[in-house]
Amino acid sequence: MRIYDYTVTRNNGSEESLSVYEGKVLLIVNTATKCGFTPQYEGLEALYEKYNAQGFEILDFPCNQFAFQAPGDDEKINSFCTLRYNTKFPRFQKINVNGSKEDPLYTFLKAQKPGRIKWNFTKFLVGRDGTVLERFSSSVKPEDLASAIETALA
Repeated sequence: MRIYDYTVTRNNGSEESLSVYEGKVLLIVNTATKCGFTPQYEGLEALYEKYNAQGFEILDFPCNQFAFQAPGDDEKINSFCTLRYNTKFPRFQKINVNGSKEDPLYTFLKAQKPGRIKWNFTKFLVGRDGTVLERFSSSVKPEDLASAIETALA
């Protein structure tokens, strides 16, 4: 399968095929609203604003698997992110990124760049052709991704 063969659920409950992002550079991130890395939303939004017009998208997948740091329903999470960090990038329903209930998209991502997701704000950079180019740990700040994003957009 290709990344574009997956269907995910938006935070409003609608289904969306990842094929709508074909030809774009993607940054796929598992997030949480009560995490020490939550301020990374600010940096993610800055990247989105800087590169979106060039074909860059951030796909935000809240995850409550790590110390229950994404409490609340999808509406509450979305409100927090838009009001506190003014995020405009697409947000999806809360998912699991590890274990028996792991979302199939994350099974795919981890097959391309192996390893268990260790914490919130793990980031996968996907090229325009759907290839998973790089995986970044939670501690890698969004602003440190600029050169990799620019290379992928070139």
